Amino acid sequence: MHLRAYRGKVVLLNFWASWCGPCLTEMPRFIAWQNRYRAQGLQILGVSMDDSVTTSLGSMRRLKVNYPILMSDPQLSLLYGGILGLPVSFLIDRRGFLSQRFEGDASSSRMEQQILQLLGQRYEPQGA
Repeated sequence: MHLRAYRGKVVLLNFWASWCGPCLTEMPRFIAWQNRYRAQGLQILGVSMDDSVTTSLGSMRRLKVNYPILMSDPQLSLLYGGILGLPVSFLIDRRGFLSQRFEGDASSSRMEQQILQLLGQRYEPQGA
């Protein structure tokens, strides 16, 4: 899978692992965003940093992940400046340019606001 296949979409590329608590906490939010913003052009892609596919699959099934997950390798991590801590997410605009990097337990409202800005929509906090 190549990122260029998603040109024209806003991509949230999320590096995660099954042993990472904050990663598993933010994944349900990503699942909801994939449902809510898919039609506007959002594509979330997960990159598992687990050592085995089996471990990743267990978390994916339990959470009912609705977006593609790939397994990382050392070269992929290096392409994004080296992934030393998790979670790490990259927001990529419709032209394929890196727009934002989010490290650790990032603010979900700030991340969603950036996604909506790239989708060309106005951010309205949930419940407002």
